[in-house]
Amino acid sequence: MKRVIVDYSKLTSDILDLLVEKFPEGYNYRDIITFKNAQGETVRAVEVKTDDTIYLVKISLKLEETMEEYDADEDNFDDAYDNDFDGIAEDEVDD
Repeated sequence: MKRVIVDYSKLTSDILDLLVEKFPEGYNYRDIITFKNAQGETVRAVEVKTDDTIYLVKISLKLEETMEEYDADEDNFDDAYDNDFDGIAEDEVDD
């Protein structure tokens, strides 16, 4: 079986589907795998599997945010990263 380490920025919707299905309420410390990569760096990840591949998805704050946004609106996943800020008012700062 092939093992693939994936950063949140490289997640596909298929891997996100697996993550949300396996961890619908989010993951906790028992789900975290810690290992050293080829560069000797400590990596923390959660594991999801397909028939032929084990994905080790690196843990970060962005991973949690991505999972929450994806789960909240699966049909509009691409829209969660839309940089259209036309409807947001700027905060004014008095010096």
